[in-house]
Amino acid sequence: MEIFSWANLSLRFQQHKIFWFISLKNHRDKPIKYKKFFRKVLLDLKKKNHDKSEEAAEAEVYKSIVRENLEALFVAVLLALFIRSFVVQAFKIPSGSMIPTLQIGDHILVNKFSYGIKIPFFMKSVIEFSGPEKGDIVVFKFPNDPDKDFIKRVIGTQGDVVEMRNKHLLVNGKPVENDHGKYYEGKNYSPKRDDFGPMIVPEDSLFVLGDNRDSSHDSRFWGFVNTKTVKGKAFLIYWSWNSEVSGLTLKKVRWSRLFDLLE
Repeated sequence: MEIFSWANLSLRFQQHKIFWFISLKNHRDKPIKYKKFFRKVLLDLKKKNHDKSEEAAEAEVYKSIVRENLEALFVAVLLALFIRSFVVQAFKIPSGSMIPTLQIGDHILVNKFSYGIKIPFFMKSVIEFSGPEKGDIVVFKFPNDPDKDFIKRVIGTQGDVVEMRNKHLLVNGKPVENDHGKYYEGKNYSPKRDDFGPMIVPEDSLFVLGDNRDSSHDSRFWGFVNTKTVKGKAFLIYWSWNSEVSGLTLKKVRWSRLFDLLE
């Protein structure tokens, strides 16, 4: 059964047009032998329509491939945005305030699902889990400039009393066990650096310090971090690049630090 199409209709119209043109031209004369000519014209017409059909089919296949690729790309972008907004986000360490735990050039992953689910850009919690705990390495919006992201270690949570005496860190009057802080006698000396407090951590707030205690701009100088501004908990170093090393590119990679879990 022949399927109706505009191509078939056009072909039939052209066939009839040629037939009547030849018939009218020779109606007073004796019949002429135009069968071969007419057959050749029909074959040419069929070939042209067949070529057009093949071109149309190729065009349709090309459109289908392009559409499928665009759909796959669109889904991939949506998935990447979803993962970045709600699950995991990558950050690069630009300073030495967390040495030795984090080196300049470390690339880390931050679990944004650790403390709950937040609406992107508004930092409003939809579902809340347990909040940051002492010892967690967290990424948060810098209180004095929300456009900047800072990374520090949580030292005190709501209600804790934090103080430092001659570089000895105390929380609730007791020395901090398993303190990750290191003291390298940096140049950024100030009275608050080595001696401060006691300071009581307010509600929904954190007291944070850099592990490099002598060269860290932290809660000793600008105060507490609101828990609502915490983006997530750092948990993995997936890449580490030492730009200060000269020579071959491979030498710049800190291979021993790759895929280190953070504590």
